[in-house]
Amino acid sequence: MARVRPWRVHRPVERPYTRFSYSERKNFIPGAPPSKVRILVMGKKCRKPKEWKYVGHLIALEHVQISDASLEAIRININKYLERRVKDYLFLIRAYPHHVVREHPIAYGAGADRISQGMRLAFGKPVRRAAQLYPGRIVLSIYFNKGIFEDIKDYLRIAKNKLPGSYQIYVGENRDEKEILKQLDLT
Repeated sequence: MARVRPWRVHRPVERPYTRFSYSERKNFIPGAPPSKVRILVMGKKCRKPKEWKYVGHLIALEHVQISDASLEAIRININKYLERRVKDYLFLIRAYPHHVVREHPIAYGAGADRISQGMRLAFGKPVRRAAQLYPGRIVLSIYFNKGIFEDIKDYLRIAKNKLPGSYQIYVGENRDEKEILKQLDLT
């Protein structure tokens, strides 16, 4: 299904709407679509991340929202490359799309470049989901044992080009994530 509005409309991070009701059954957004990201862990799932020798991280440098469709596109594309060339890897998607993106249906008409003032601050209809990122958040990680740093950098560069915002790539020894972020001055 084609998007009605371009994603640049939803790119800035906004406060997520949380519905509050004294009846706990109503404390959710009705009609929220399911996430398109189906699998978050790929490769050798039996080995823990600490058991791998090297790691490649894609780290966010700014506040941004990522659509679940773009995360799924990255997952399919990168996993295809990893299965063919690396074969012994663990691929994790760390950002999960929790935020429900809503669009106001009144603005869909021909030439409707603004929303009418009839329902001011209307809620809008849940359309898709997004992951909200902040600076220093690791979006995805690739764990591996061979010294193929250039290939992993290329795969992370492909993922970086499919996402909005700016990111930093780290490929090196598998250390504690806090140490890596401190080394890159992202804490």
